[in-house]
Amino acid sequence: MDNQEPIIELIGLGKVYDNKNVMVRALENINLTIYEGEIFGIIGLSGAGKSTLVRCINYLERPTEGKVIFNGIDLSTVSEKELLKIRQSMGMIFQQFNLLMQRTALQNICFPMEIAGVPKKEAKKRAYELLEIVGLGDKAKAYPAQLSGGQKQRIAIARALATNPKVLLCDEATSALDPTTTRSILNLLKEINQKMGITIVVITHEMSVIEEICNRVAIVDQSHIAEIGTVEEVFMKPKSKIAKQLVFSGAKHIDIFEGKDKLRIIFDGRTSFEPVIANMVLECKTPVNIMFADTKDIYGKAYGQMIIQLPDDEIGKKRIYAYLEANKIPFEEVI
Repeated sequence: MDNQEPIIELIGLGKVYDNKNVMVRALENINLTIYEGEIFGIIGLSGAGKSTLVRCINYLERPTEGKVIFNGIDLSTVSEKELLKIRQSMGMIFQQFNLLMQRTALQNICFPMEIAGVPKKEAKKRAYELLEIVGLGDKAKAYPAQLSGGQKQRIAIARALATNPKVLLCDEATSALDPTTTRSILNLLKEINQKMGITIVVITHEMSVIEEICNRVAIVDQSHIAEIGTVEEVFMKPKSKIAKQLVFSGAKHIDIFEGKDKLRIIFDGRTSFEPVIANMVLECKTPVNIMFADTKDIYGKAYGQMIIQLPDDEIGKKRIYAYLEANKIPFEEVI
């Protein structure tokens, strides 16, 4: 990233709230540089401070200490009027879409342009172009209530792009969506980043979102940054306790595998690219223990054998037998 210009710099950033005379520290000594054109992830558990952080970036929340430098400008030094102008360079996408229910999709996209004083005809033309970009050219007259969650988020993205921002801030933008819709929204954001060169900052609590879309990631824990690195570095070698928790979240560890029954699975020329054991475990929702394996790949075909130990769970065992038979995978019991 050395040859790229920083677009957002946070220097010694802190935020303290006065909650009924009790001082609550939401952020402390945050130092962060986000470069032009990258997709940067900010991840943390609920209450870690990541939403406060994004609101400090666009100065919806004024930091108690430290600096936010956006595109070379220290935001603490500008007037309220200048700040409003600068905010037009930062589009924002929210978890709950925040669309105006009484307005059509087209009118929702036009709204930020109205505030910016863009002539009506020009705003309409731009809104139609943006509807095409987000793949909803046929939904100009639809109201939010007539749209699915994914479509609402696409309209929200189009609205965020209306003022030609340099940066898109996405605060839990896919948390309210199902996995398939999440993937399509992330693909759209990737496309916007690549084609328009817009820097994207993704705030999320889901590691899968970071893995799917981001170049680099900062992990926020208890108001501090616990770790920053490329997504690859953080995934391969998480250093902090919170990074390990997020990377391996949900993983159930089996210390000792108990089970008496063993099966020999025979690979007799199936494609090497079919993950037979992984698919079986996922579909049967039953873990197995690989005790021995001797398989080779010959011109894309798998030959050899594998001995697996089955769990004592009878239902799980029956599922595995049924799976192997249904998929015509040769096997035999080992005594």
